Amino acid sequence: MLYVFKFPDIGEGITEGKILKWYVRKGQKVSEGDPLVNVETDKVVTDIPSPKDGEIKNMYGKEGEVINVHDALVEMEVEGEVEEEPETETTKIEEKGFGVVGQIEEAKEGAFLPATGEGMEEKTAKAEDEAPRKKALATPVARKIAKDLGIDINAVRGTGPAGRVMKSDIQKAFDEKQTGPKTAPSKAKAVEIDEGTQVEVEELTQIRKTIINRMVQSKYTAPHATAFEEVEVSRLVALRNEKKAELAEEGIRLSYMPFIIKAVALALKRHKSLNSRLDMENNRVIYQKFYNVGFATDTPDGLMVPVIKNADRMSIIDIAKAIMDLSERARERKVQLEELKGGTFSITNYGSIAGTYGVPVINYPEVAILGIGRIVKKPVVDENGEIKVGSVLPLSMSFDHRIVDGADAARFIKDLMAMLSDPLTMLMM
Repeated sequence: MLYVFKFPDIGEGITEGKILKWYVRKGQKVSEGDPLVNVETDKVVTDIPSPKDGEIKNMYGKEGEVINVHDALVEMEVEGEVEEEPETETTKIEEKGFGVVGQIEEAKEGAFLPATGEGMEEKTAKAEDEAPRKKALATPVARKIAKDLGIDINAVRGTGPAGRVMKSDIQKAFDEKQTGPKTAPSKAKAVEIDEGTQVEVEELTQIRKTIINRMVQSKYTAPHATAFEEVEVSRLVALRNEKKAELAEEGIRLSYMPFIIKAVALALKRHKSLNSRLDMENNRVIYQKFYNVGFATDTPDGLMVPVIKNADRMSIIDIAKAIMDLSERARERKVQLEELKGGTFSITNYGSIAGTYGVPVINYPEVAILGIGRIVKKPVVDENGEIKVGSVLPLSMSFDHRIVDGADAARFIKDLMAMLSDPLTMLMM
């Protein structure tokens, strides 16, 4: 019997992927678990395995093409009959080997569903005028995104199966809300690229498109406020210099980031509002009692944020090892999806390249992000009132002002500064 395997929803808001390489061909027999295709998503490059034993009859999508979640991927000849999902009010979307991302809520009576066939277009338009949609067909995840972006999901036309509202539909509605409906440019206004001009055209990667969408979502959803500070870190510099060569012999690269991540994790335990997230749909704040710190990593494909889980329980050396491992695999696009999610707070270290202060964009739905500038030598006044040369680390922290007050942010930064100015303080917490 023929079985159509669709590009599965592998979670974390992934809606599409680019086909990089097919491992199979028509007529090839495969076993359950065999890799079918290598796909680049906005977060990882991953193999999609076969859900069943069978023979490949058709493949959909060429290498280099972008496919959407739930688009047909391969058609297989399998033994026996493929069980159909029962028609219930709530239907789960799942494929063997992939997690369920949510439940689809059935549109209630009176809701508009797309019709097909000759003469149906006129009936469809009439039905829309006479009986406007009451409740859209969508997952709870899609509903939450729409609510966060201030979009009436029931007014969004769904392009998914049975008129289901997809995340891409919500994003399109949001973009049109900000800039107005998109219209195709006329031939006179179309941008033409002369091959003789000195320009370079590069297609947006999956990760770059996600960065664009996430930045827009964050700035339009969370009211950003930013606090700036300077901390004198001569003791931290001395400690790092003392241990750097020793650890290098063991293959461990010791930067300042492990100290900063550790200090952030410990400070978060004392300031719960900085480690929370807003659930506006249910009118509540969720205070997270785990401390997963993400660190922005510059890769050839764009910015990625690997997450160090339970950083408060790790030693400085263990954090240094984790940073080396995750950074290297992120640059090679070998990092796992699980290692890119679950963060509760993020750090961006633009000072490692150049820069003193910045206004970092919150990694939504987190409520704060810390920006680290480069350490510079400056004249400072010590506890005895004497002027000396000190090492000064600039800090810039953006926070969601809906849930984090300025006083909360200031107290957090004060504790953070105490630990960075005297690293031994971390051993006492």
